[in-house]
Amino acid sequence: MNLKLETTPSGFAVSISGRPILAHSAATPCFFVGQGNDTIKMHRGRFAIEDRLAERCPLAYAAIDGNTILLSAAKEQPPRLAVTLEGNALRLRSLDPTVNRLWLRIVADLDEHVWGGGEQFSYFDLRGRRFPLWSSEPGVGRDKTTEITFKADATGHAGGDYYHTNYPQPTYISSARYALHVETSAYSVFDFREPSFHEIEVWVIPESIELFAAPTFVALVEMLSARFGRQPPLPEWIYSGAIVGLKDGANSFARLAAMRAAGVKVSGLWCEDWVGIRPTAFGARLFWDWKANETRYPGLRQRIAELNDQGIRFLGYVNPYLANDGVLFEEAERAGYLVKDASGRTALIDFGEFHCGTVDFTNPDAAAWFSEDIIGKQMLDYGLSGWMADFGEYLPVDVRLASGVDARLAHNLWPVLWAEVNAKAVASRGRTGEAVFFMRSGFTGAQKHCPWLWAGDQSVDFSRHDGLVTVICAALSSGLLGNAFHHSDIGGYTSLFGNVRTPELLMRWSEMAAFTPVMRSHEGNRPRDNLQLDGDPVVLAHFARMTAIYVHLSPYLRTLSQEAAKRGLPVQRPLFLHHEDDLRTYGIQDCYLYGRDLLVAPVWQASQNQRSLYLPAGIDWIHVWTGQSFAGGQEISVAAPLGQPAVFYRAGSEFEALFAGLRA
Repeated sequence: MNLKLETTPSGFAVSISGRPILAHSAATPCFFVGQGNDTIKMHRGRFAIEDRLAERCPLAYAAIDGNTILLSAAKEQPPRLAVTLEGNALRLRSLDPTVNRLWLRIVADLDEHVWGGGEQFSYFDLRGRRFPLWSSEPGVGRDKTTEITFKADATGHAGGDYYHTNYPQPTYISSARYALHVETSAYSVFDFREPSFHEIEVWVIPESIELFAAPTFVALVEMLSARFGRQPPLPEWIYSGAIVGLKDGANSFARLAAMRAAGVKVSGLWCEDWVGIRPTAFGARLFWDWKANETRYPGLRQRIAELNDQGIRFLGYVNPYLANDGVLFEEAERAGYLVKDASGRTALIDFGEFHCGTVDFTNPDAAAWFSEDIIGKQMLDYGLSGWMADFGEYLPVDVRLASGVDARLAHNLWPVLWAEVNAKAVASRGRTGEAVFFMRSGFTGAQKHCPWLWAGDQSVDFSRHDGLVTVICAALSSGLLGNAFHHSDIGGYTSLFGNVRTPELLMRWSEMAAFTPVMRSHEGNRPRDNLQLDGDPVVLAHFARMTAIYVHLSPYLRTLSQEAAKRGLPVQRPLFLHHEDDLRTYGIQDCYLYGRDLLVAPVWQASQNQRSLYLPAGIDWIHVWTGQSFAGGQEISVAAPLGQPAVFYRAGSEFEALFAGLRA
C-alpha cells in the first residue's frame, strides 16, 4: 500500500494502489505555502477566527531526488518545501522559516463522495462544502437562517453553523476507496467545493499526510480504526437496560423506583448533579468541585451500594475545569496545576455567571493528580461505575502551558489529553471495559482512550441542523474514523427561547435510542421547563417498551460490541459500508445500519406517521413489525406510528428469529 511517485512530462504524480492523489505541473501546482497572521478569540467555547494572509505562493517548480520532492516558486529560486515519500505517508519539511501556512490540492473525481472530518452533524457527505476543523461548542440551532440561532447569536454569541463540532479530525474517506489523514493539531480546513480537486489548508507545515487504500470500505474502516485506536467491548452491565439520567437530588432514587415499577429496564442511574447544583440564567448548572455533595445526596455511598445489589450502576459527571469558588481550585492553584495567562497568573475562563481554572494536562503532575486524586479517589473509589467526561473544547490560545507548547497547537489536542486522564484513572483500578466514561469532545487519537462518544447538546426539537436527525450523522461520520460506540441525550439537551420538548419528540428519540449501543436519557439544561420521561404516563409506557426492545436485542448487540473491539467496525454504520456497489446509498444520512443486519430509519420530523426510505439493492428486507418482505433497490414508504419506527432486517440473517421476536 506504499505511495508511488512518478515523473510526468509536466511535473510529477503520486498515487496509492493505482488511485491518483497528486498531479503536479508548473501550470497547476498541488502545493502552496505562505504566511498568515491569525486572530483567535474565544467566548464561552465559541471561537471567532480570522487570518490576515500576507502570502500564498504556488510552488510551481519541482526537483525530484529519489523519493524526495523539492518544491520552489521557480527554478532559479531556493526550495521552500521538501516532501518525502515514506511508505504510505508524505513527510513534509519546511525549508523556509518564514512559512506558517500550507495548502495542498488532492486529485478529485467529479462524482466523488467524501465522508469523515471527525464528528459532523449537518452533512455526512462533505462534498460541495468547506469545513474548518477546530474543536468548539457547536452552538445553538447551527443554522444562521433560523430564529433560534439568530436569538442565540444576539443574546450571547451562542449561535452555531453547519461546520461547528466538538470533535473535528483532519481525516476523510473517499468513495474512491482511499482515506487521507493530516497529522497535525493545528487549525486546518478541508475544502471540497471544487470539482477537480480537494484543497487542504493547514496553519503550520504538518508532520505528514498519511494515505490508506483498500479494496472495500469495510477494510478501509478497519485500517483507520487500527491506526487511531479501538475501544474495549461494552460492559456487560449495559445490556440490562437504559441509563436513566435524573438530576433531582435524593428524589432521584424514588423517581427511578417508580420508573422501574412502570416497566422501564434500567442498567444505570446517572446523576450529574451528584456534585451539587448552581442555578444560572442558562438553567440548572453543576457545582464544578469534583466530589460527592452529600447535602444534595445524603448517604450517597450507601445508596450506590444498594443500587449495585440490584444490578444497577451509578454514574456521575466531571469535567477538566475547577470553579474558583471551590475547594479543589485552591488545592490545584497552590500546587501550580492550572493553566496560566500571559502574565503568569491562573487563567480564568468565563462559563457564564461563574469562572474556572483549567487543569494543565501538559504538566504530568497535574494530569496524575486529576486522574488519581479526583477521578480515582473521589469517583471510582467512592463507587461510581461511569461518568460524563464533559467539555474539553475551551482551551484559549492566549494562555501559557507547562509544556511550553503553543496553545494554538494544544487546543485541538486538549480533548485527547482529557480522554487519556480519564482512561488512566479507570485502568489504575483495573476496570477498563467495565467502568466507562463518555465524551462529546475529541480529536485524532481520542479513539484509543474514550470508550463512548455522545453527540453533545442538541436542541430539544426536530430541527434539521440541531435536532434528532443530527445525531445520526454524528454517529456515522465519527464511526468511520474508529469511534465504534456512539449515543445521544434522549430528548435533546438545550432548551432556550421557549423551545421545549414535546411528548412526540421524547418518544421518537427513545425509538431511535433503542437501536443504538447505549440508551441514556437526560433531563436537559432546564428540567423544570421540559417534559421528562416520567412526567407523562403515555411517554413513560412508551419508554418502557423501547427499553424492552433494547434488552431483547442484547444478544445481537453483544456480537456487534465484540466485532467493534476486534475489527473496529462501528455499531451504527452508513448504508454504503455493506452495499458499496449501490451508489444510491452513498448520500443517505437519515438512516443507518445497526450492525450489518438491521436497517433503522427513525422518524425525525414532527407529526409524521409514515417513513419514506431507500432499501439497498441485492437482498430482500423484512419489515420488523409486520413481517412484510421488500425487495432491495427501491424507495418505499411504510407506516411508522409511535412505537413502530421503520426498522428492517436482512432476509436470511442468522439473527432472523431474534428480530422476528420483536413482533411478539
